[in-house]
Amino acid sequence: MSALEVTGRIWQTSAMSTEDAASPTIVILAAGQGTRMQSRLPKVMHPLAGRPMIRHVVATAEALAPGRILVVVGPEMDSVRATVAPHTAVEQRERLGTGHAVRTALEAAEVTAGPVLILFGDVPLVPAAVLERLLAAGAQGLAVLGFDAADPGSYGRLVLDTTGALSAIVEAKDADAATLALRLCNAGMMAADASLLRRWLQDLTANNAQGEYYLTDVVALAREDGHAVAVIRCPEADVVGINTRAQLAAAEGILQARLRAAAMAGGATLIDPASVWFSWDTKLGRDVLVQPSVLFGPGVEIGDGVEIRAFSHLEGCIVAEGAIIGPFARLRPGTRIGSAAHVGNFVELKATDLGDGAKANHLSYLGDASIGARANIGAGTITCNYDGFRKSRTVIGADAFIGSNTALVAPVSIGDGALVAAGATITRNVPADAVAVARADQEVRQGAAARFRERRKKKE
Repeated sequence: MSALEVTGRIWQTSAMSTEDAASPTIVILAAGQGTRMQSRLPKVMHPLAGRPMIRHVVATAEALAPGRILVVVGPEMDSVRATVAPHTAVEQRERLGTGHAVRTALEAAEVTAGPVLILFGDVPLVPAAVLERLLAAGAQGLAVLGFDAADPGSYGRLVLDTTGALSAIVEAKDADAATLALRLCNAGMMAADASLLRRWLQDLTANNAQGEYYLTDVVALAREDGHAVAVIRCPEADVVGINTRAQLAAAEGILQARLRAAAMAGGATLIDPASVWFSWDTKLGRDVLVQPSVLFGPGVEIGDGVEIRAFSHLEGCIVAEGAIIGPFARLRPGTRIGSAAHVGNFVELKATDLGDGAKANHLSYLGDASIGARANIGAGTITCNYDGFRKSRTVIGADAFIGSNTALVAPVSIGDGALVAAGATITRNVPADAVAVARADQEVRQGAAARFRERRKKKE
């Protein structure tokens, strides 16, 4: 590839210090168009457990304490560049293969020394511990990540020599029967010494049907150079690649299983683990009980001893110790639930603070509200927080009682210990310990029901 001009536009570069030179440079290949996803969204931006898959790869890379992370992107992939910031994004202007992509990144960032680790933006589930082993094996030469496939199918096979080193990577379409029978397959990820890798990348050729520079060809070049190529093995589930919606769903399943196992190992009880869905950052305290069919969106923190009942949906919220949520409750972003508070069936809260021991047990919407300790919110209560132009806040004091079917028209304040009668529409502040009644007086007309029925019968 020495005759090929390699240029790459670079964003968000931070200069490496002298001490960083000994730390690994991690190159993440994310320039693929992902046409099989049938999406306008770049493939690596599709979410897993509530965040783009590329962010999972970047987070794993960050855990390895690298000197630099370089993410190779294609033209017009602004969303990917923004998502990987503040790490360096390098544009591969022409998609000429994986070898070309790695060379573009190393030359654009002027990486000449130290270990290099090559990852893929669409392989998001590799644990950091596996990559640490790969880095250690390839620090002075070259190492390749492999796995024993249950169904090797179209994977490239890793052929080992008598010493256990890698002899060749053979693509399935080029393999003979004996090679196809091998179960050890190529996961694609590599680690190498930067100076050696750059030399091998310069010697790549595009003498293949695709006219591309393949990263896998550096194995043969390393062997010709007299370097043994190590193979590090990992479970197949660690290196699941994502090219289709079906593979995205399969990867989600693997990740959810890991998150469930971690939650239970941390002291939470999941009555039906397979029906509970976590986000990547869900935090559960000890002795949390999660009933079936609960979904955690991003940004949820649950304190010790909380009970989350079936069919509840939580996102962007904090729930303090001992609270009870659900069933069929929805907690939206910006909500904080106090200790021992209750949020019951078909209650929705948004950007609301529900104080310690407060209760909203039935059929209510509480948006943009602050609710004091031990307040009781009756069934059918709503905070009318939006007037078509702006959101306004409702404040309910400690020990207040809000009767059923009450509309609180924000901005409005209910004082400590106040009582709002059922069926009220409250548009003005209610002082502490006051009673507010805002409904028409009841009128009773004796015998009117019987007379109404008689009139109806005569008309039939």
